[in-house]
Amino acid sequence: MGTWGLAASIVNITVGGGIFRLPASAAAALGSAAPLAYLVCALVMGLIVLCFAEAGSRVSTTGGVYAYAEIAFGPFVGFLVGVLLWAGITAATAAVSSFFADALGALVPALSRGVARSAALAVILVALMALNVAGVKGANRFNALMTIAKLLPLLLLIVVGVAGITSANLHASAPTATGGVARASAVLIFAFLGLETALVPSGEVKDPARTVPRAIFIAMLIITLLYLAIQIVAQGLLGASLADQNNPLAEAAAVAMGPAGRTLILVGSTLSMFGYVSGMTLAVPRVLFAFGRDGFLPAQLAAVHPRFKTPYVAIIVQTLIVIALALSGSFEKLAIIANGSILLVYAACCIAVYVLRRRGIEGSGAPFRIPFAAAVPAVSFLLICWLLATLSGDEWRALLVVIGVAIVAYFASRASRRAARDLRAETAA
Repeated sequence: MGTWGLAASIVNITVGGGIFRLPASAAAALGSAAPLAYLVCALVMGLIVLCFAEAGSRVSTTGGVYAYAEIAFGPFVGFLVGVLLWAGITAATAAVSSFFADALGALVPALSRGVARSAALAVILVALMALNVAGVKGANRFNALMTIAKLLPLLLLIVVGVAGITSANLHASAPTATGGVARASAVLIFAFLGLETALVPSGEVKDPARTVPRAIFIAMLIITLLYLAIQIVAQGLLGASLADQNNPLAEAAAVAMGPAGRTLILVGSTLSMFGYVSGMTLAVPRVLFAFGRDGFLPAQLAAVHPRFKTPYVAIIVQTLIVIALALSGSFEKLAIIANGSILLVYAACCIAVYVLRRRGIEGSGAPFRIPFAAAVPAVSFLLICWLLATLSGDEWRALLVVIGVAIVAYFASRASRRAARDLRAETAA
């Protein structure tokens, strides 16, 4: 994989359903100064993924950041990182599911609130659950369609919407406080999460020492320009009312293109979020399956369907958790909890880079070395701490509950983990 191929993969993985909602959150926090938060997020994520690139080049074990943390710090920290990653992705799935219900309600007003909204969301998530229990083949068929569905409406809105911008809507009315930028960035970074996933197959990248940083720079430039253009167009079309919209890009499209444009964006965002939720329903239960298989959680989670050969218990449990979270919290609340969990995971990776270097751990080839190797992990870690400092007390309590449960599960599962290891050893023999 060369520079442009890797850059395209990063863009495709990163641009998701969240960008259809986040312009309103950014405007609520910073008004017309919202583009500053996108620039901060691009800087933070660009530095973080460089740390992922080096850690990935030094650790050949499958598992991504979980494997990096386990090899650098041992199984206890590795398990905590794995649980935080699962919790963050689960909260992110619930956040997008909540916004999906809002977009669906905008398309079908009868499903826009109350019991009807909750029932529609639950039925759709249960249907996706059943699809994934029945096998992965059907769950993967719409990936290409979802990619087109999320990018084309965004590009169309930018191209058509520029002509309708009111310049007065873009004038900043007051200086922006640093704390406001930090809080807005802590929310907006949701739109950048997943960027590191494209770097996992580092063994398939040509000349990673040159290709990886170039691909990251190109991808971050494309993503940042796309997000900035979306924010500026939406702000220019809607002005101060942008902050109050549940479907901000659809309302912006209504100003630029009329009812047909609004419907197009709603359909595009709904398909994009449906694809995201479907993909997460396929992927994330495998984490619960692994925890059950390895003895960290009840062995029932590792049960495989006798006919479909899928981890059906894990899929059912995961879906029920997502439904409960999506129905109990707003997009913004769930997104910031997801961001907090995953930022803690990223912080562990930044520190792991130093540990892996000091211990001389290398992968199958020459490891990738971060430009400005001594400074980048430290600066990344400090920026993550700056963003985490904006979390509220309730948000920190939610994260501490996850960490506390993980600690209890780790030490309470010693016997079951030993039994699981013995069973795997007997099976292998």
